[in-house]
Amino acid sequence: MTTALAGVLFVTSAISSEGNDLRQETTDLPTLVEQRREKVASAQQTVDDLSAQIASLTDEVDNAEVSKARKETRSLRAPAGFTEVSGPGLRVTLEDAPRDVDEPGLDPNLLVVHQQDIQAFVNALWEGGATAVTLQGQRLISTTGIKCVGNTVILNGVPYSPPYIIEGVGSVDGLYAGLSRSGAVQTYRDYAERYQLGLTISPKDEVVAPAYSGSVDLQYAKRLD
Repeated sequence: MTTALAGVLFVTSAISSEGNDLRQETTDLPTLVEQRREKVASAQQTVDDLSAQIASLTDEVDNAEVSKARKETRSLRAPAGFTEVSGPGLRVTLEDAPRDVDEPGLDPNLLVVHQQDIQAFVNALWEGGATAVTLQGQRLISTTGIKCVGNTVILNGVPYSPPYIIEGVGSVDGLYAGLSRSGAVQTYRDYAERYQLGLTISPKDEVVAPAYSGSVDLQYAKRLD
């Protein structure tokens, strides 16, 4: 069982932090994205299979302490994001400005959606009382990292191009209030109006946030001695 668990940790780490050059095979972005998604999906399936094996082996252990720990772990799965959540909520769609938007001397970085823009809306939804938030259909939890690489966003090892779809489950009024209170969201609104960045916010009768299935390992920098 220990060997299987170690295998899960190594495979999960590979999904989250693999550093291969995204441009090594082609410069066609849609092809790169699809290749990366297929690779991550295959690795994720391996993780799921190993996790199922570990769960099966754990269930076979007839031990009071193990049973107690298993019960405690199950009670924490929902608040930690490891169970599916559904209900009414909001959908936020962010998109780069049209290609024909141009002004003399304009910084092109002002015309694209950045990681901090996505994070601003995610944080505002949490602040508005969201019980679950997703980005591109993937569940976000407290340890999720959203990274920008060029004009794509990397989430759990998978690259995504705009439009970026953020969904939150919760009281629609509360979620709207969270967005309206956010200074960072207001800044994006201002830039969206001036530079034609895409922004659509719409209520949904049902938003489905799948259970989180990525790595929960914390990654951090260390000072070199």
